[in-house]
Parts: sequence; structure tokens; C-alpha cells
Amino acid sequence: MGIRRILTFPEPSLRGTARPVENITGETAKTVEDMALTMYAAPGIGLAAPQIGLDQRIIVLDVAPDDEEQGKEKGKHLIHVVNPIIVEADGEITFEEGCLSVVDFRAEVDRAARVLVRGWDVDQREIEIEADGLLAVALQHEIDHLEGTLFIDRLSKLKREMYVKRVKKALREGRPIAQRRAASETN
Repeated sequence: MGIRRILTFPEPSLRGTARPVENITGETAKTVEDMALTMYAAPGIGLAAPQIGLDQRIIVLDVAPDDEEQGKEKGKHLIHVVNPIIVEADGEITFEEGCLSVVDFRAEVDRAARVLVRGWDVDQREIEIEADGLLAVALQHEIDHLEGTLFIDRLSKLKREMYVKRVKKALREGRPIAQRRAASETN
């Protein structure tokens, strides 16, 4: 299928709890591939299956800096996790976050500074990822999507409501919330 359309707030399906993947199959691997293509095309550093309308607990991430990727094949630093869970979290870090589903908005969010995530890869092997810094933040952000939580839900009520009002006004006026890249619009 290739690059998918990324759903944006206030799409109701972004608010549901994704179901666990019961059997990892070739279709799961294809979904991971499509998610990675979509994430890179957007461009972004992470994507969860609910963001492309799939009710599955799958995330993909690539937090490698652009300068590290120059001259290298895209996907070299791709991480994918099926049925991820955070089994340990400690410390605290404040990081400015954005989201492919929350367009034209960034804000500082408090997260755990270090996490240990457990899940499966598409080859049906159990994996563990111990992360800190940007990778820890990105893992928590994407796993939140699997629970129907957006990063704006972690902001103060005032900051969240300012964004929600802006989106509702744009929708009422029939204006696009943001100009999406053409790659994000193809399905």
C-alpha cells in the first residue's frame, strides 16, 4: 500500500485504545514498512498505527539526526515494536514535542528520562529497548498514541484549550488546519 494518510486531531479514532497484535505475520511486516515510509515522508521521527487509522499496537521510530543520515540509506536506524509496553521508567526530562497528528503546534512536555520498553519485532523475537533522552521521549510519545493519548493531553489545561480552540475555529471556517505535505495525503 505504501505511504498512508496521517490522521490529525480532532479525528476521533486517535482517542481509542489500540488492540494488541495477536499474530505477527507478513501483513504485520507490511504495516511496519508502510508506517516507516509514511513517517519518513511526513517527515517525522515516530509514528503509531492509530495515526494511520489502524487499531493495532505497533510503533516505528527513527531519532537519528539528519546529519547522521546523510549519505546513508533511510531506515538504517529504524526501530519498530509490536505490542510495546513500558516496563521501567525513572527520572524526569522536559522536552519540546510536536506530533504528526497535532499539526502546527509544539510544546514542552514532562516525561520519564529513562525507559525500558519490551515488545516484539516482525520476526517474532522478543525485544527490549533501554532508552534515555530523545529516544525515551519518542517511545513514550508513540506508546501514548496506542492508549489514545496525545501529547497535548499532557499540557496545562490553558495550553491545550488554546490549541483546541484554534483547530475548532479553522474547521468551522472550512480552512485546512495545516498544509500537509503531498506525501501525507496519499493513501
